[in-house]
Amino acid sequence: MSKVFKTISIFLLIVMGVALVLTACQPKSQLKKVTLFEVTHSLFYTPQYVALGLGFFEEEGLEIELVDGKGADKVMAALLSGDADIGFMGPEATIYVYNEGKENHSIIFAQLTQRDGSFLVARDPDPDFTWDKLKGKEVLGGRKGGIPYMTLEYVVKSHGLTPGVDVNLRTDVQFDVLAGAFVGGEGDYVALFEPVASSLEKQGQGYVVASIGEEAGYIPYTCYSALKSTIEKDPELIQSFTNALYKGMLWVQNHSLEEIAEVVKPYFPDTDDDVLISLIERYRKQDSWKPDLVITEEGLNRLMEIMELAGELDKRADYSAIVNTSFAEKAMKNVNLD
Repeated sequence: MSKVFKTISIFLLIVMGVALVLTACQPKSQLKKVTLFEVTHSLFYTPQYVALGLGFFEEEGLEIELVDGKGADKVMAALLSGDADIGFMGPEATIYVYNEGKENHSIIFAQLTQRDGSFLVARDPDPDFTWDKLKGKEVLGGRKGGIPYMTLEYVVKSHGLTPGVDVNLRTDVQFDVLAGAFVGGEGDYVALFEPVASSLEKQGQGYVVASIGEEAGYIPYTCYSALKSTIEKDPELIQSFTNALYKGMLWVQNHSLEEIAEVVKPYFPDTDDDVLISLIERYRKQDSWKPDLVITEEGLNRLMEIMELAGELDKRADYSAIVNTSFAEKAMKNVNLD
């Protein structure tokens, strides 16, 4: 670790200690417990881990239990069953549930990421990669109907390739075991999130050749949802959660890569500091996050267009029925770090 990184680390420890002292005035027993299921555990969600690590949720009176849901379908199942208070996943899950006609459906109240966060990984380094090289190849793409797979399919089609004809996009491997299947010899390419993709690079078992997010452009990719009944019964919980999240987003925008890496390190203890920094930089450069929590109707329509192109959507959901922007707008108007 460099001297600069050590100095920053010491400084951040002091800052984090002060934050804990400031929040200690509210006993932990008085904090409202919230179970948050995330779709996967990834540096793609850095602002969320910053909000957790710096005590922003405690400042808002919340104690967060974070659970790796291992896929949007499982996160939605946890939300519907009551195992989760808030679900963090792609908007497609909320669209599916709404179109099933459920009265107590989920409602999206905040957006975190605005691009796909996955990367295409090959078996060998290929600095001159072009998408036409997928012709005749097999790609492990994830679960059919999930936004990571549909975005990959959209990108492949945009480059003139027809899935099932020019390239085999496999959907039979579960999201959380994609890397293991690839290392085990399945597929010529695989779509992976960070830090998994870079871990394969470090081990010499795979190499990032393209950013799916950069190719796909703006998509309201990962959002926070709660059941309609939860939002009606406890709007204060939703507002407090959104406020804390926005603080995390602002903090990430205004701090260095090294400072951000230091805060999220406890959530990725097996990832080296230099790798953490490079991955955070990679996501920030491709504009994965910005301090804008509002999922727009235009953005949702673009996502539903991608779902239609994938053959996964027969009817578009009503934006006003599945999106509530009031919490995001209030947080962005009133919350700051001063």
